[in-house]
Amino acid sequence: MLIFAVRLILEEKGNLLFLRQTKRNGGRYTLIGGNVEEQEFAREALVREAKEEADIQVLPEHLSLVHVLHRHKLAKNETLLVLYFKASAFNGEPESKETHKFKDVAWLPDNSLPEEVSKPTRHVLDCIRRGEIYSEFPARKKVLAFWEELGQKWIGLGDF
Repeated sequence: MLIFAVRLILEEKGNLLFLRQTKRNGGRYTLIGGNVEEQEFAREALVREAKEEADIQVLPEHLSLVHVLHRHKLAKNETLLVLYFKASAFNGEPESKETHKFKDVAWLPDNSLPEEVSKPTRHVLDCIRRGEIYSEFPARKKVLAFWEELGQKWIGLGDF
């Protein structure tokens, strides 16, 4: 299944804005964002998500595309195309509005993120620092190995 998603990068004084997931949802730090609905354009989806998740207002004209991630979530059999936008301005004081998913917000230093920031998010932020507009996660080699292993399991089932 292909999922089209967006993420927001808000930077202020060398810090990036993250939402802290509830323990039930993994407890990690994540960026504001979500899936693009059928009737939306990517920037409109991000404006909606910013309001719904953190009660902040961003305008589409203040959003600049900084990275595209082609991601495979192997365990869930999902493929994501994620657009990362950086906001040049926003209004409001960020706070968690979906408390069943996010327990709070945090401004974290860009140059020393905690371990609780996910590997895909770290990957994207590293790519942005290097000026790379597109990346894939996980590495193609890992994706191919996963599908090959799954295929071998299916072949083995033919013996029953």
